[in-house]
Amino acid sequence: MFIQLLVVAGFTLFIHMAETLAYAIRLAGVRTGKLAVALSLTGIIVLVSRTSNMLQGPMIGNIIDMAKKTEDFQLAPRFHFIIGAASIGTLIAILLVPTCISIASRLIAQLEVSGSIPQLIRTSASAERIRRVRRHVKRPKWEMLSRLRIGGIPKRLLIMNCVATAIYTVGVLSALYASFLIPEASTTASQASGFINGVATILLTVLVDPQIALLIDKTTRGEENIASINKMFGLLMLSRLAGTLLAQLLLVPGALWIKWIVSLM
Repeated sequence: MFIQLLVVAGFTLFIHMAETLAYAIRLAGVRTGKLAVALSLTGIIVLVSRTSNMLQGPMIGNIIDMAKKTEDFQLAPRFHFIIGAASIGTLIAILLVPTCISIASRLIAQLEVSGSIPQLIRTSASAERIRRVRRHVKRPKWEMLSRLRIGGIPKRLLIMNCVATAIYTVGVLSALYASFLIPEASTTASQASGFINGVATILLTVLVDPQIALLIDKTTRGEENIASINKMFGLLMLSRLAGTLLAQLLLVPGALWIKWIVSLM
């Protein structure tokens, strides 16, 4: 059981690390003036994240099944542990941002030459090119944090991103926890994560993504300097980290809310 929990936590860590590093790839695209090419690279991140999410799903389900068969099984602490892995993954990604921007800038240039992602993978997978990655490793500096004052970046954007991240982080886990609380309607509850994730989708689609796109457009037109976009992406990553921490507080309330919704059906 403990090994399985560690594997699930590992997948969660990797998922959140990959999704946070997608910000760094977009930032590299803005810096190089090739945002469209950078967005195609983020497709790889999405693919990796979704594949990891698909693999961890049955493992979490197995933990729920074991919890139902074991008396006095403490499920909440295990789910809090998984959410903690999301915070660690996000923090690791933040520390890797300088390195990721450097590597992504190089990959963007290579993608223009290769013409497709499969060809990029083939040309970049050689032992020599992998050894060259060490040249792009950059240590994070404390000065990075000193530049991240909120001034000029809408506070509402950061708050909404934090809340949306918290909801996404905890949505499926709360639904599964609710299925544990109401075994007589476990299937219904386990499929009810949309009640929670739908709120996050609205926040991201209506309030977060348009503001990010507007600031990126202003930067590409020269109306905003690159320092503004650097600061925005830096603060968005920190708000993601705060969101994973907030998710710890939303696990049980989210499960109880889903339990109440299911009871009304």
